Parts: sequence; C-alpha cells; structure tokens
Amino acid sequence: MKVLLVGGGGREHALAWKIRRDDPAAEVIAAPGNPGIAEVGRCAAVRATDAERLVRLATEERVDLVVVGPEGPLAGGVVDALQAARIPAFGPTAAAARIESSKVYAKELMQRMGVPTAHAERHTDVVAALRAVYEYGAPVVIKASGLAAGKGAIVCQTLGAAERAVHDMLGERTFGAAGEEILVEEFMRGEELSLFVLTDGTNVVPMLPAQDHKRLLEGDRGPNTGGMGAYAPVSIGDAALVRRVVSEIIEPTLAGMREDGHPFTGLLYAGLMLTRDGPKVVEFNCRFGDPETQALLPLLESNLLDVLLAVANGDDVRGRRLAWSGRAALTTVLAAEGYPDAPRLGDPITLPPDEPDALVFHAGTGRDAAGRLVTAGGRVLAVTGLGDTLREAREASQRAAGRIGFDGRHYRIDLGWRELQRAGAGATRN
Repeated sequence: MKVLLVGGGGREHALAWKIRRDDPAAEVIAAPGNPGIAEVGRCAAVRATDAERLVRLATEERVDLVVVGPEGPLAGGVVDALQAARIPAFGPTAAAARIESSKVYAKELMQRMGVPTAHAERHTDVVAALRAVYEYGAPVVIKASGLAAGKGAIVCQTLGAAERAVHDMLGERTFGAAGEEILVEEFMRGEELSLFVLTDGTNVVPMLPAQDHKRLLEGDRGPNTGGMGAYAPVSIGDAALVRRVVSEIIEPTLAGMREDGHPFTGLLYAGLMLTRDGPKVVEFNCRFGDPETQALLPLLESNLLDVLLAVANGDDVRGRRLAWSGRAALTTVLAAEGYPDAPRLGDPITLPPDEPDALVFHAGTGRDAAGRLVTAGGRVLAVTGLGDTLREAREASQRAAGRIGFDGRHYRIDLGWRELQRAGAGATRN
C-alpha cells in the first residue's frame, strides 16, 4: 500500500502515524510534509495547493490512495483534479468543500434543511452589517464567510467590539477575500463539542466526540486561534447524543448536499454548541480537525486506512463501526512567540527523548540551513498524552510539553478543565 498525504501540519503527522500503525508495511509520502512526518515516511517538495504537480506525483509514484488534509487544497479543487485522473482520493470536491469554504452557503443549507443552528444574516456592506449588529445586540458573533485558518469567527461581548470586527472585515479587509462577505450571527450559549464522521455521501461512521480549546490563554481568554489543545473522550458526548446529532444534523446536511448536486464524501466535522434546546451547529469543516485529530487517532483501535480507502473508492460504508481503546487522550499545542498575530519563525527546538504515554506531532516545524529543527509556523508542536483517566492524560501531555524547548514557546495548562470539573477533580494548575 502506498499513500500520498497532502499537507504538512500536525493533523497530517497524526494521520501518517496512524496509517503506519494500521499497516507497518505501508509507504507514506507527504507533500510537502514536515520533519516529523519524515520520520515515518518521505516528503516531496510539492505545495499542498498545487493540484497539477500533486496529480503528477501521485501518478509517478503509483499511489493507491491520496488523503488530502487541509481545507485550502480541498476548496481549491485538488480532489477534483485527482478524480479526473482516476486516482483514489479521500476528501470532498471543491463544490462539496463549500460547506466550510463558504459559511454563507453552509448557513443557507442548514436553514433550508431544518438543521438546528444560530440565526444569522449575510452582509457585504458595512452600514447594513452594523444595522444587523444593533438589532441582534451584544454578545454577537461576526464571521468571515471564507477560509480564515480557524480565526474568522469573532465572539463580540460588546457592541463596540462588534463594530470593530465589522469594520475590520468589510472595511479594512483584515481577512482578505475570506471576509468579503460576513455573517452577523446570534450568540449561542452552551458548551462546544466536535464530532467527526466519515461518510460515503449518504452513510456515516461517527468517530469519538472531542472538545478543543480555541482561545489563546487560560480560562478561555484571549484571541481565537486554530486550536490550543483538545481532548477525548468527553462525557457529555455520549452515544445517545451522537445518534441525535447524526439524525438531526449530519444526515439532513448530507441530504441537502446531494440535492444540490455535490454530495459530500470524506470527513465531515460538525462543530456543535450544546444548548438548552439541544445540539446546534456552530460551523462545519470539510476535513479532519486540528488538533482534535492528534487526540483522537491514538485512541482509535480500528483500522482507519481501510475506511479511508473505502470512501475514496466510492464504496458503501454502511454498517462499519469504529473501536476505541477506552483510554483518555489530551493534546497540548505549543505555539510560537507572537502567535496568532505574527508568530516568530526560526527559533531552534530541542526535543526530549521519547516518553511513555506521550506522542509528539510536528505542526509548524522545519529545518534551517544547518539542519537544525526550528519553528516554522504559529502552532509548532502538538503533544498528546495518554492515560486511563483524563487527569493522567493531561499530566503525561504537559510533562512532555514542559521538556520541549524553544524561545518564546507558549502553551495552555488548563486544558480539559470542564471535564475535570465534571469528574469532581477540579482543574488545578500543574
């Protein structure tokens, strides 16, 4: 088996690790990859968005499967190009990836299909958007419709903050083309949960629910980021809730996309808010989430590669079930100085020897001219700890994270605090 992984972040490193774990004889190629992936496969200097070169690479290497990790290549049509060349590819087409690349499209689809979500209005004009802000009142959420690396949703606690967000997106073009149209959205109260499902377009194979931490600082303060950590399992994400989400949210969404003529195949990620009225959609993503993937895959005992290949080949996944270890995992993200606004690059990284019950996934790392491992992105490393309890998993994760060195590193030490409170253990600082 030869697999081409498109991407070079922590999610792709975790996928490479899992594929090799499922099939130790599998050959993994990553484009462009990173130094961590290079330890379990080989890397090709091809950009993740270069569809033409990716098709050529997949053809020359005679790969059996291409797995596209990031949302950018999916929205850019990499899967379309691979399918046109008759190369099995896991991930949605560009039209189906609009469920993430256009929050306006996703909202309109949900409204049409009766999928529970927050009320929202689409706007391209500053004055009209501000009028909507005043009608909604604070708190209110302002969202860039396009892809913004997980940072395009701003929860505004005051009208002043909402006004600034509208002016930044529509007036100053802070998010570029991603913010040319925005949503002014009702603020939902509750607890967030992430649910991934593998799907052939109709049938779904749910994964274990996870919870991530978007804010930069302890206590869920500071700016939104791509994610500062995640953990699984989550006690509020029980089997009954998963069934309800699949029935009320996932299946109607997939049905609507089939009606629109672009069925979604691949991994559909539902970001949920568990409100007093039940689960509602915060947003959809069209790919494995990061850093939830780094927490989930070490718990997955089933062979993931088999399901990825089945979906890519157009096979029916009805009746498939995934088996989980029964342990807990918590992933701590180590971020660079200046993240998320202006991360500093090029700082040398020191890694400790491998530790029991801890896995280190590379995200924003690279090699300098001298071959040293250095920071090359905002989120540098993701350290997953495993344990029989969440507290044990957090201790393993943060013990290993504390032994990693680079200038200006930052990571949260309160990850999993909600779950620990539910367990009566508190969320004391380590």
